[in-house]
Amino acid sequence: MSTTAADAKAEHFELNNGTIRVTVTNYGATITSLYVPDKHGKVADVVLGFDSIEAYVKDNAPYFGCIVGRVANRIKEGKFHLNGVDYSLPINNGPNSLHGGNKGFDKVVWDVVEQKDGDQPSITFKYESHDGEEGYPGDVSVTATYTLTSSKTLRLDMEAVPKNKTTPINLAHHTYWNLAGHSSGNVLEHLVQISGSQITPVDENSIPTGEFLPVKGTAFDFTSEKKVGSSIREVPGLGYDHNYVLDSGEKKEGLKHVAKVKDPSSSRVLNLWTDAPGVQFYTANYVNGVRGKGGAVYEKHPGLCLETQGFPNAINQPNFPSIVVAPGDKYKHSMLFEFSAE
Repeated sequence: MSTTAADAKAEHFELNNGTIRVTVTNYGATITSLYVPDKHGKVADVVLGFDSIEAYVKDNAPYFGCIVGRVANRIKEGKFHLNGVDYSLPINNGPNSLHGGNKGFDKVVWDVVEQKDGDQPSITFKYESHDGEEGYPGDVSVTATYTLTSSKTLRLDMEAVPKNKTTPINLAHHTYWNLAGHSSGNVLEHLVQISGSQITPVDENSIPTGEFLPVKGTAFDFTSEKKVGSSIREVPGLGYDHNYVLDSGEKKEGLKHVAKVKDPSSSRVLNLWTDAPGVQFYTANYVNGVRGKGGAVYEKHPGLCLETQGFPNAINQPNFPSIVVAPGDKYKHSMLFEFSAE
């Protein structure tokens, strides 16, 4: 028997394969902790978050570790036109609608539909989004499965099926990474390489202009490994919060390379792979003085996000890859997180 969101309970669950240990909650399908070893075998929790589920609910969490939807990122002025109908969404980010609105997929309790132990422990969450929820058309059935596919890898598979109306769908996973450990200060010394030779530049409200900007010779150039902090002061605004076009990576298991992140202090490395067209590289510019796990206080740039996604505001940009999904079609989005030390 499936429970409705009203009587489903938010709980913590653990996936553990002896090397990687992940704690997730069905509130927002959120990763709350992720422990991986460094080159000496020393284990640290490398994701920002809170100790209690209640804190995610009450403390106005900046999307720590959750899945955001129905449409991730910004939609200009919270408006779009689809199949002859004008839609208006909640405005919750300047003049825009962000990450699904006031109560997106990150702020609901998902059902737990499957849990597996063994060599590849996994958990599958499911959420039924209803027609008109946060202004979006049609009922959509959404699933997210976290699997420890090997001693080095965590995989996330997201699917969404519209039942009765065509609708935009763009899910993103919003973990804040700090490979030195979640409470170890800022990530400006982390080395990052992003497999994107272009970004989609934005206007003063962080909405893409529709253009494509080559990153070569700019502060946005991470085509080869570079410190996060080396050019961050040249970026307009408070830091990086930009969509990269994934156009230059090698492939693995049918997924393209997104980014490589390395923390020099611990030698921990994260390689990320996806089948999404873009990634939002975000340096936690708006996190400042947030009280997190174990009494840690997250000051500025305490982590970085690599949110693989359809392009921001794609619903209003005909030259961007479409995020529109019709009944009978299925939205699919996978991410593979590979941890190592070097």
